[in-house]
Amino acid sequence: MSARVVTVAQQKGGAGKTTLLVQLATALAAEGRKVAVVDIDPQATLTGWMRIREHEARSVPELRFAMVGGWRLGVELDRLVREVELVLVDTPPHAESEAKGAVRRADLVLVPCQPSPADLWASRATFDLAAKEARPARLVWMRVPPRGRAVEEARAAVARAGWPVAAAELANRQAYVASFAKGLGVVEAEPKGAAAQEVRALVRELAALL
Repeated sequence: MSARVVTVAQQKGGAGKTTLLVQLATALAAEGRKVAVVDIDPQATLTGWMRIREHEARSVPELRFAMVGGWRLGVELDRLVREVELVLVDTPPHAESEAKGAVRRADLVLVPCQPSPADLWASRATFDLAAKEARPARLVWMRVPPRGRAVEEARAAVARAGWPVAAAELANRQAYVASFAKGLGVVEAEPKGAAAQEVRALVRELAALL
């Protein structure tokens, strides 16, 4: 059976695409899954994180890695799906043409979104792209503050739009930033912390969807 492909896409920069991808990838690898991560974003944030992981992180599960131009993604995915269980693709913002191929090949599209108007406006374009390609998509709330009117307004806006939303959310925690800077995920850096619990909950939800 070939691997499942999960594309992380969002038209707005800074929404947390790479953070979401690396947290999921490291949590799945910690469970013994064979995972590959693919960077098609010219900003290469995922590539930079992998370099830190390869040079500084020790005694952590291996992640297969590839950085390819968007036009070569299909060839790379054809290879990886025969070698691993799950492939996670990090896409560029503001580049529908680059993201389109990754969305088309996805078994699931994850749309990271902070509870802000700008993120919500950008998410619409990503959901429209997923719908056009007939791919299932889920919004994942990122950097969620503990409370506030903006959060409730954002939830209400998503409900009105009718977008499917993951039940698990990633809160606004320093643990995500700190682990990323070390080339790790929170399940590796702080396995008993609240952030790790959030990521594991999202992984369980992801497994059920796939």
